[in-house]
Amino acid sequence: MVYWRRSSRQMQAATGQVAVAPAAAPAPARPAKPRVGMMRQYDLVEKVRSYNPETNEDLLNRAYVYAMKAHGAQTRASGDPYFSHPLEVAAILTDLKLDDATIVAALLHDTIEDTEATRAEIDQIFGHEIGALVEGLTKLKRLELVSREAKQAENLRKLLLAIADDVRVLLIKLADRVHNMRTLEFVPPASRRRIAEETLDIYAPLAGRMGMQEMREELEDLSFQTLNPEAYVVVEQRLQALADRNRNLIGEIESQLQKNLQKNGVVAHVYGRRKKPFSIWTKMERKSVGFEQLSDIFGFRVVLDSVEACYRALGVVHITWPVVPGRFKDYISTPKQNDYRSIHTTVIGPGNQRVELQIRTEEMDRIAEFGIAAHAFYKDGIGSPTELLKRESNAFAWLRHTVGMLSESANPEEFLEHTKLELFHDQVFCFTPRGKLIALPRHANVIDFAYAVHTDVGNSAVGCKINGKFAPLSSELQNGDEVEVLTSQAQSAPPTAWESLAVTGRARAAIRRATRTAVRDQYAGLGRRIIERLFARAKIEYADDKLTGALPRLARTSIEDVMASVGRGELKASDVARAMYPDYKEERVARYAASKATARRKASQSHHPARSASVIPVGGIGKANLPIKFAPNGGAVPGDRIVGIITPGEGITIYPIQAPALKDFEDEPERWLDVRWDIDETTPQRFPARIRVENVNEPGSLAQVATVIAEHDGNIDNISMSRRSPDFTELTIDLEVYDLKHLSAIIAQLRAKAVVARVERVNG
Repeated sequence: MVYWRRSSRQMQAATGQVAVAPAAAPAPARPAKPRVGMMRQYDLVEKVRSYNPETNEDLLNRAYVYAMKAHGAQTRASGDPYFSHPLEVAAILTDLKLDDATIVAALLHDTIEDTEATRAEIDQIFGHEIGALVEGLTKLKRLELVSREAKQAENLRKLLLAIADDVRVLLIKLADRVHNMRTLEFVPPASRRRIAEETLDIYAPLAGRMGMQEMREELEDLSFQTLNPEAYVVVEQRLQALADRNRNLIGEIESQLQKNLQKNGVVAHVYGRRKKPFSIWTKMERKSVGFEQLSDIFGFRVVLDSVEACYRALGVVHITWPVVPGRFKDYISTPKQNDYRSIHTTVIGPGNQRVELQIRTEEMDRIAEFGIAAHAFYKDGIGSPTELLKRESNAFAWLRHTVGMLSESANPEEFLEHTKLELFHDQVFCFTPRGKLIALPRHANVIDFAYAVHTDVGNSAVGCKINGKFAPLSSELQNGDEVEVLTSQAQSAPPTAWESLAVTGRARAAIRRATRTAVRDQYAGLGRRIIERLFARAKIEYADDKLTGALPRLARTSIEDVMASVGRGELKASDVARAMYPDYKEERVARYAASKATARRKASQSHHPARSASVIPVGGIGKANLPIKFAPNGGAVPGDRIVGIITPGEGITIYPIQAPALKDFEDEPERWLDVRWDIDETTPQRFPARIRVENVNEPGSLAQVATVIAEHDGNIDNISMSRRSPDFTELTIDLEVYDLKHLSAIIAQLRAKAVVARVERVNG
């Protein structure tokens, strides 16, 4: 081992505190491989000192020695000493010019996981700050979850939560992944593919979200090379051939740009840059074009010393060469969420070639390459890097928002899905009527916009105006749209179908949460009605205060939990009564026949006004505050005598009392509910019904049936046909009608048709 030459006293300080470094865990036998050259202790210190003259050299030396001794004889899959990995991770971070604590944590990041080192020991030797960083990076190898997706999601949760405490965890983790991808060839093929997929799914876009474009591109290309090696080789060969062919042209464009800018008094550094293979491949796939049809494989960066100079350079370029319409974007005035700032434009340059330009300042160029790592970590009196980023970085604001989603996700896979959505999308920028800028993923719609403004706005949205014109809530938004969301207090929860329309993870999570709350409230409302009805019939007093005292006996934590459990059928109302009144005895019908008669009598009487205090009103699906649906094979319409059947976990199903399906519930009278119609005649609503029509098999007969239904304002929801004989066809038609009178009128008109042999209503 090579040490940096220092005084004997300094050497003792560097090595004296690592005498207790833990023994390395025994390494499995691997094929021997020539040892690679590792960065020396002296080289590491010098590299850090080159950008941070005030570096704590003693701390760096102690960490180097500790990590080397801790990993001992461990080797990697390549046969190299394991210590080469944390050393390479630290080297990557020195390229980003990071602080001493980050470099030290990189050297130690695998010690807790892979050796006998402990957090307490690292805290004692290196301090709490470095100990917290190392622990934040420790992987969950023994995490017992049901699926690989769940494990991946749970690890991502841990990473993001650690980042929320200290953003340097992310920088070390990304550097760790970069080095692992660089040495992926030594990993078994099955693991190799899984690691590459995870990198492409999570780590590369996460680096992009943090503005670390150079690191993102390397991770993408390394993953692409593993997942699709043939395509990678083809694209790389085509790129090289194109570069060789256009070498003079690229130099000519750089020269002309430089000369034109200098002639107009603009001092700039101009250089060409080739797109990466993965970026080219995805664009070819996305646009379904061939390599030859791509016009922006080579781009040119114009780097200046001020924002004013950027706009002066833009003017010079646009005056000198024709602009390609629709290719201008100003990310200086409107930065991306990852802090990226630059002016993009495309012109027809020398040789009638399309020239894509990115015009930016030196600071913008640095942030474009290194993202959050480019923020100054060494300002005096600014607090921790995380505190600095909270004030200066939009990218870190996105991270904090993503961490906030952790509490809104019901399971790991759901969180992973939402995070992937947030990671992958590019952006559009829209405005509220008051001029507030809202950044959204590309392809986002008004629903996403509403939830980005505020969750309550999303939940109560009923319509919108885009640029002053009414539009559907599902309308895809474009850059610069002004969006006004129309809300209604009458809508407390969004339709469930919105979840499939929303693009952003935030909107989907909020919709799912609001839907769950609404369903729970429905079941709680139903449960309260059932309990109050039972107490009224038993002539005993119900009070929330008394139920509160009985909660421990019911193993529930709140009154709402009890009500929802009763509504879902998980808990009987009689059990609640017994918990509140231990001497309560449920009156049960002794004989099966009696229970059948009692249940049907309740159903037949449920429409009488005198019973309205003890029955549950039915106002149609979507109108009631109860989880109500109608019989699946025939439905029910106002005018029918109806009965409700409770199904645990589903709510109440409404049947006409003549429905044959009720026989299946005759031995369960506790599931029968008294219900009645509660229809608002000022707002007509359609209800489901089913009819069976036997008509003559001749051309036009189906059209005649449909015409009768349409002329009488019925709506056909579904229709099926079956041939009973050569001369007749049987139609089963699901209708939507207003009430029994409306249904009877349609049936009567169908019977009057010559092509109709028979019509009857179907009851489920």
